[in-house]
Amino acid sequence: MPNETHTEALLAGRRRRSVVIGATGFIGGWVARALASRGDALLLVARDLEALRRQWPGAVLSPEAPGERAVAPTVSVAAGDARTIDSMERHLLAFGGDTIFNLVGYGVDRAERDEGLAMAINRDFPVALAELAGSWGACLVHAGSALEYGTAHGDLREDTVPMATTRYGITKLAGTEGVRAVALRRASRAVTARLFTVYGAGEHAGRLLPSIVDLGAGDAPIPLSAGTQRRDFTYVADVVEGLLRLADAHPEPGEPVNLCTGRLHTVREFAEAAADALGIARARLAFGAIPTRPEEMAHDAVSIARLQRLTGWHPDPSLDAGVRRAVAALRAAAPFA
Repeated sequence: MPNETHTEALLAGRRRRSVVIGATGFIGGWVARALASRGDALLLVARDLEALRRQWPGAVLSPEAPGERAVAPTVSVAAGDARTIDSMERHLLAFGGDTIFNLVGYGVDRAERDEGLAMAINRDFPVALAELAGSWGACLVHAGSALEYGTAHGDLREDTVPMATTRYGITKLAGTEGVRAVALRRASRAVTARLFTVYGAGEHAGRLLPSIVDLGAGDAPIPLSAGTQRRDFTYVADVVEGLLRLADAHPEPGEPVNLCTGRLHTVREFAEAAADALGIARARLAFGAIPTRPEEMAHDAVSIARLQRLTGWHPDPSLDAGVRRAVAALRAAAPFA
């Protein structure tokens, strides 16, 4: 039955079927592990099929036509390129699914600068995915970005007029608006979770926490910006919890929801918390040694009232606790723990 919550599916004696697109990515990998832990039948999609199969050695290849659909294994995998829905449509139709989690994006990595790819992946793909999910009644949980707000000021609420300035923010905002338009037209279940500064084991190299970890092994100073910019740092496990809760919530069709702690900390405070958790002397943190990039995110306070109303929950706002959890996972060499 489409649009069942996870609890409703369990009460009906039915295994929930979930799709994760971008399953080899930082957040996508965490989402996939959480869904597997709760017993969902999974279809995991990523551009690099071999990497996906290495991460999930017991998975089977997805069938490629609706007529081939059978009782789902615990995990099936498929190759798919978010530049076009055509590369994965047959797999999605064959699997069906109650919920589709879209965790792909283009432009976070500094090397990702192709405007055409940004439009295709951040705008066109989620819109096409919303159409496809709506065709059989699946719920779409789409990952948006804080950069959609851009230079907007004040208490950032979902009804704040966005003022995106970066290519990533502009194209992600277009995707959010497109998903909402499709969901309103179809009266289908879709939600965009606007993510802020997500951290934890499995982040890309070059981001703040991995940089401190990598440079912390020696004795040399760790070059950082002045660190005065304020952000909402949210531990990745809490982000995953929020995504799963939003899948079972009942927002207005396609509405965005801020998924973060609702509490701001400076980059300096995060770096100091990470150093403390890692046993690195704070004196080694060379604040101001490198310039702050003009496009770096910094913003005012963020409202999470809508998240709380829809889910009855909010992420743990403790920065120290979240950083300690992240470091514990890194030390256990278990990036999805």
